[in-house]
This record gives sequence, C-alpha cells and structure tokens, in this order.
Amino acid sequence: MSRQQAGRPAILTRQESAAIVEKVNRLSRAESWEVNLNSNVTGNTRFAANQLSTSGFVENAQLVVQSNFGPKHAVVTSNDLSDASIERVVRESERLARLVPDDPEVMPQLPPQRYPTVNAYVERTANLEPAERARTALAVLEVTRGSGDLTAAGFLVTGQDSSCVANASGLFAYHRGTTSNYTLTVRTADGTGSGWAAADAQDWDQLDIRGVAERAIAKARASRNPVAVEPGRYTVIMEPQAAGDLVQLMVFAMNARQADEGRSAFVKPEGGNRIGERVVDERVTLVSDPQDPQLLAQPFDGEGLPLGRQVWVENGVLRQMFYSRFWAQRMNRQATGFPTCAKMMGGDSSIEQMIASTERGILVTRLWYLRQVDPRTILYTGLTRDGTFLIENGRIARAVRNFRFNDSPLFMLNNLEALGRPQRLAGTEAGGDIVMPPIKVRDFNFTSLSEAV
Repeated sequence: MSRQQAGRPAILTRQESAAIVEKVNRLSRAESWEVNLNSNVTGNTRFAANQLSTSGFVENAQLVVQSNFGPKHAVVTSNDLSDASIERVVRESERLARLVPDDPEVMPQLPPQRYPTVNAYVERTANLEPAERARTALAVLEVTRGSGDLTAAGFLVTGQDSSCVANASGLFAYHRGTTSNYTLTVRTADGTGSGWAAADAQDWDQLDIRGVAERAIAKARASRNPVAVEPGRYTVIMEPQAAGDLVQLMVFAMNARQADEGRSAFVKPEGGNRIGERVVDERVTLVSDPQDPQLLAQPFDGEGLPLGRQVWVENGVLRQMFYSRFWAQRMNRQATGFPTCAKMMGGDSSIEQMIASTERGILVTRLWYLRQVDPRTILYTGLTRDGTFLIENGRIARAVRNFRFNDSPLFMLNNLEALGRPQRLAGTEAGGDIVMPPIKVRDFNFTSLSEAV
C-alpha cells in the first residue's frame, strides 16, 4: 500500500476509513458484517557498537472483515486496500462463514456508541524527520565514543497510527495517535556493566532525551564488576519499568469469567469472584482511563465497546473485573470491554528516599523474559537486567549479579512499603499504554543467580 498526503506518507483519515467501510457494506451479501481497519506509519533509527546502523521506514494498513450468517462467522485479513482486494476479502469471509460450526457464544452486534474524546495525535511527532532522530542518537554516541570505556546501543522510533471499528448496525469508531519512543543500553568495555534507560510520549518534544542518556551511562558505570549475592527474600526497590512489567500482569488477570469459572487468583473459595474484597495493600489503586493525560489510549476495544475510566482496585479493594459482552450477559453484569491501558496511582516517596530507608535490599532497574508459572496466583518467573544493586545501610553498596525471581504481583502488592510518583513507561513485555510508580516491597523472592549481564 502506498498513500501520500501533502507529499508525505500518512495514516488513514476518518473519512478514508469510512469510505472503505462503505465499500465493504456495498459488497457484503452476509446477514451482517464487522470491520477492523488499522494503519500506521513509523520511522526508526538504530545504533549499536557506538555507530549508527540503520534508518527504517514502515507504512502499512490492515483490513479485517468478519462476515456473519446467524451463529456462523469467519474473518479474512488483508493489507491490500485496492477495490479488487476488498471484494476478495468480503467474498472469502462469506464463503468461510458458511462452512464453520455455529458459535455458541455469538452476540448481537453493538449499535452506534458514543466515545470519549482522546487527543493523542501530535503533528510534530507525526512529521518528524529522520535527521532529527539521527541527531538524537549522535548526541549519546559522542559521549560514549569519547569515554574510552562505554559502548551504546539504542532504538528510536516515531510514528502515527489509526484504528477503526465498524459494523452493519451503524457502529463506527475511529482513533488516531502518535508515538515517540527511545530505549538505550550502555555497556562498559570490559563487558561487566550494563545500564538501561528509556522514555515514551505521544509528543516527541516531551521525551527527556538527555535524562535517558545520563541514566543509562550512570547505571552502566555503577554496575561494573558485580558480585554474587545469595538468592532469597529481599526488600526490593523496583524502578517504574520493573514494577510495571509485573503489576500490569495483575490488571490483565482481572478476567471475570476466569474467576467465576474457578481459573484465577480472584476466586472465592465458595465460588464466584472476589469483587468487594481487599486483595492488596490499601495504598494500591489501579485504573484504566484513556483520557488520562499520561495515558491517552484508544477509547474503545476491538468490538467497538467504549472504554471510559474504570477503577479495578481502589485502596486495596477489588472494585470490578473486566467482562466480555457474552459473560456480562450470562452473569447479568455490565460489559466493560478489554482495557487498553493501565495506571497505578502513586505516593510521594522518591527512589533516593526509598534507598535511604532500607537497611539491606536490592534495587532493580528492569525485568525481562517474564513467563507465567501459575495463573491461580499470578505467579511469574523472570530475570533482572541492566542495573541490579545491593543496598546496605541506606546506600547503594555495590553492583550485584542478576537474579531469577519467582513471585506474583498480587503477593508483591500485599508486601508494599512505599510508593513514588507514577511515570509513563517506554514499553512492557505485555504491551499497551502503562503508567507506573517506583515501589518498595518486602520479601520479594529471588530464587537463583543469572550469568547474564
């Protein structure tokens, strides 16, 4: 697909998306149809080994058409938006829909909906030139090249995207947004130290470019020659990135159906779910709010269900779980849709204050390679990475080798000691728009050491 707007590649506008939806409507012979239409334009700059390596550009779109015949339905996808391709997609989805078994959980289509206004699009970000990304990369490379003991690798990406959901009953949802993301890893020449930092924002001018470089460089130098510390249960200070990777997993585990069917950490012993019960420390409040200035996420889910502010946990109490339309109907509840973002409210403790109040503990920069161990307790395993430090007597004592952990965000948030100010994360393993504070917890379970830097 190649499209141009004012001489530049561009995402699908609301009008262009509506025109494609109308083509599907005219072509369809099914009893009803549904459309998901996405487009994106991104540019990226990579650097490694203290050298700029690649400059990339991606322009793409995806059309997903579902044709319905009563309880039968099928989906066909294409990234070719020509008239001939759209017709092929419609016809093939109709052909397949007639062949598949009935869906016992089929729901009526949503009628037209009203959506919250979310302004997540910044022209400056959408039109950023590759040269400006390159200058940003060179700024840190000048420092690391001249240091004699540091090597930098990083990834800068800026872009714009659109999403559209529509159906034969008149529903039409459209959202567009921009993104700018900077991740940086700095390693020491002797191969023993590694530091990481990152930033993300819809507005390129809001990225703390200098701060990212300073944090990654400082962590790399401080993490040289790590020592082995015995695994076990420690007081742990998690920077926002590390906290977010785990806490987000608890939010996405708040599936009402799984709880009602006895397959989740939020199951009552006598059956049903734990809505209305305290599940974590009373200082914990978890929300999803597409209009929050730190989030600015898509205000509808894949079915076109509106997503407003939703409070999952308030002062430690489980207030609600997310319900699909089918399960909400079955349980006589309100459908919530699947959250596209998550935020944990914070406190006023700085990381420096958390360290100063810790007699012995571990500071963790970030986690990686998280894998589920037990969905009934939200137990996960994973590794620390790029800056793990021993705290003794209120000060950073030395760098330590990385750990493997086995722990649950549910356990962790019941052992909470302090909260800092929430900040937007530069990306988690599970994805989505996430805002998280640094946290201090006790009795976090490190099970073994890792040889990785």
